[in-house]
Amino acid sequence: MVPYDRLLTPREVAALFGVRTSTLARWAREGRLGATATPGGHRRYDPDHVRALLGERRARVDTDDLPAPQADAVRLYKEGWTIRRVAAELGMSYGVTRRLLREHVTLRNRGG
Repeated sequence: MVPYDRLLTPREVAALFGVRTSTLARWAREGRLGATATPGGHRRYDPDHVRALLGERRARVDTDDLPAPQADAVRLYKEGWTIRRVAAELGMSYGVTRRLLREHVTLRNRGG
């Protein structure tokens, strides 16, 4: 058991993954991310488990196994293109492009 002072808060973990804290809560309910409850009932996350999950997500970034349009979308996004620009270049809708990218890379926050 990791001491409480070493556990990460939902805000810290959300920043690492580039997701909202509500997404973390869902992942914890689904069993994808282990959470420990504090005496006050708040979720805290084991840094080792978070690092392992981050490593898994980064390992999925390999585009060799993807069909050409998906690999192109991931490559362009990783080069700094916006989702809208990638979608327009590949003739796809914004929503489809965003979902595709979310499956293969960690999306950047707006403006960065």
